[in-house]
Parts: sequence; structure tokens; C-alpha cells
Amino acid sequence: MTDNVLQIESMDLEAQGVAHREDGKVVFVEGALPFEAVRANIHRKKNNWEQGSLLEVMHESSQRVRPGCPHFGLHAGACGGCKMQHLDANAQVAVKQRAMEDNLWHLGKVKPDSILRPIYGPAWGYRYRARLSVRDVLKKGTVLVGFHERKSRYVADMQTCPVLPPHVNALLLPLRTLIESLQARATCPQIELACGDHVTSLVLRHLEPLSIGDIELLKLFATKHHVQWWLQPKGPDTVALLEGQSQEQLAYALPEFGVTMPFKPTDFTQVNPHINRVLVTRALRLLDAQFHERVIDWFCGLGNFTLPIATMAGQVLGIEGSEALVTRARDNLVWNQSQRKATFAPTQFAARNLFDMTPELLVADGSADKWLVDPPREGAFALVQALAALHQQPELKQGWKPPKRIVYVSCNPATLARDAGLLVNVAGYVCSSAGAVNMFPHTAHVESMAVFDLPA
Repeated sequence: MTDNVLQIESMDLEAQGVAHREDGKVVFVEGALPFEAVRANIHRKKNNWEQGSLLEVMHESSQRVRPGCPHFGLHAGACGGCKMQHLDANAQVAVKQRAMEDNLWHLGKVKPDSILRPIYGPAWGYRYRARLSVRDVLKKGTVLVGFHERKSRYVADMQTCPVLPPHVNALLLPLRTLIESLQARATCPQIELACGDHVTSLVLRHLEPLSIGDIELLKLFATKHHVQWWLQPKGPDTVALLEGQSQEQLAYALPEFGVTMPFKPTDFTQVNPHINRVLVTRALRLLDAQFHERVIDWFCGLGNFTLPIATMAGQVLGIEGSEALVTRARDNLVWNQSQRKATFAPTQFAARNLFDMTPELLVADGSADKWLVDPPREGAFALVQALAALHQQPELKQGWKPPKRIVYVSCNPATLARDAGLLVNVAGYVCSSAGAVNMFPHTAHVESMAVFDLPA
């Protein structure tokens, strides 16, 4: 191990400071910020790069701030849930915006015509979804509930977590006490959190049947702290509401569209409901669906975008890989129609493996004026590849027409860049605009949105 003085130039997507040696070798320094002079302990060397940890900040960045959580840091035992708390929240957004632009250009050779203003919101208390690990630590004689330590399989000794909603943050220590009191304390490895607008649900993963006494303790906890307990003895399909709990349903509202989205605690929903509302509003403004247009919502999930689109378009098709989510989306449409808070265009849902998309399947789904694409981290490569193939082989179209506009919502700048490269450089689209979305403040997670238009 050697000490090194380095000038930090930028920050990468792992929240590491990036410096260059005189010979061009890249050096990554954990805990260092752009424009700082630091002394680093280099502990890993490769031919083209080195990695080290921060020993001393010799010249501090004006963007360095005091972390808002006592469990954040580089020290042993520090929580690994956040990576950027030492960087000003506005500067975090700028880093993520630059990461999106760099990925688009270096990976996809795409440069947007304009950059959208970043979407950001509350930096604390935003995390309405979380998976909290549970560990019965015999040596310490206690139970830990929280996120894992940095680069470790151990659970951090967390007493507070300010990125969780305040009422959930206040439950961390009571949850420890509860699990300690259970007979099954050693066989409950996880608690999954899901917050709606009015309901907080906790899903307890348990590897052995719970005793009558344990179930009574869970019920008492639920009553005292105003939460619902759900039990998961095996896979996700075994999750069920604990008998005797409140039947009030988890749900979140999209008030601008007169839509409310009921969901189950293990369904995929966005972690940050404040940002989700803004995200949906901006996506639909950019989509600009008209009453005479047909729109396809790819990777539609519960209908987070589909139902709002149906209040604007003439016809909507939502497509998702999971049959269970498609069923939930259909139920959500029917429920919202029964509430009569909005008028919906004719809307259908279909289940299909979108990672096996082909030009033939794309044509079979029919032409659409516009697309909304919101894939998981793997991106929408097969879908975009099929679209590009139809552009290159017009004989396959059989009267099918490509969408004139695509709004792409991404949770991975690398796969967005890859797919954007195909859309622009092969399928003939123009990237009209793109911008970052800070869905996960204080983490290195980058979400973004891009608009692709087909030239007239």
C-alpha cells in the first residue's frame, strides 16, 4: 500500500473521485470529490487503473457537506445504502446529469438536441420501498435490522435512517426489539417495506412456521405502530396478509390525472412517490398524446403510465412480461373506472416476454402513433432491435408504421445509451431531448428520460 497525492477531476457512477496520473493511468478514490486535492491509500493496482481510499482532504471542495446520517462513511461497519451524502444534493443531480450525457455520447454516439431540466425533490424521507435485512447476532446478543454494510454481507448496526419516511425511521429500534422477542428470531432474514399514501405494510420473510405467540406479538406491534404485517413463508407468490390485520389497501395517487394505483406490497412500484408524480406528468407532457392517437406502453407494470395515458389518448395498449402484473393493471383500470374520477380511452393489456421481441411480433401488435418505454435495468434492446430491423427491412412491415415519437424512461444510463444508439444510428430517430431524474438521492443510482422523434 502506498500514499498518493491526487487532483480529483470528476466522479464516477460508483461515487468515486476520478484522477489521472501523468502517464494517463486512471485512479479511483472512494470518498473524494471533484476539484479536491487528496491523499489516498492505493490498495488495488491494474495495468490501466488503480483504486484507493481517502486518507486526507488537502484542499476541500465547496460542494462537500456534512452527511445527514451518522451511519454514513468509509469506515468499517458503515451503512452501504448511500454513497453520496458527503456531496451537496444539487451537485449530486449535476453529477447524474453528466453521467447520463457521457453515457449517451460515449456508448451510443448520441447527443440530445436539448437537455431537459433535471427532476429532483426531497433529499430525505423519500424511500417508500426498501428491503431491510435482519440478522440475529449471537456474539452481540442483539438483532440488527437495516441495510448491509459497505461491501459486506453483514448488516449495519443502524439506529436511524433519514432516507426512510420519518414514521418508518422511528420503527427501526422497535423492530429490533420485536424480532428479539420472537421464538423465530433466528429464521426471519428480511423485512420488506412498502408505503402507500395512507398505509404502511411490512412483509416478514420467515423460514419456519411462526408460533401462536409470535403471531400475537406481530399483531400487537401492528396495532401499536399502525402498520400491516404480511407473511412470506416461501417465494413471493406465498405473501399473504396476516389474519386480523386492517384490510385497507396500499395505494398511491396520481391526482393530476384523477388516477389512484392500488398495489400489493411485493409489486414493483417506484421507490420515491414524490418524484414518480413529477416523472409521470413530464413523461405525458413530452409524449403529448392526442385523442385520435393510439399509444403503446411497453413494460407497463401496474399501469403507472398506462392509466394516465388513457386519460389523454384515443386508444392504449399496455404490454408487460408478468402475467400477475398484467392482471393487476387490468384490475386497476376497472377500479379507477368505477370511481369515475377520470374518463379512460379504450385500454387493453397483454403479457409478453419483451426480451424475446421480434419484428414479426412487433408488427402483430399493430401500429401506434407513440410509444412510452419504461424497461428494467436490462433496457429494451430486443424491442428496439426489432424496430431497427423493420426500418432496415421495409418488406416486413406489411402496412405497419413506426411510432413518430418515443418517450423512454430509464433506470440505467448504460442500457439507455445502447438502445438510443440503435434508435438514432440505425432506426432513423432523432434524440430531441434528455434529462436526469434523481429518484434515489444520496445514491449513485441514475434514472433518466429521453425523447426520440422520427423526422417527417
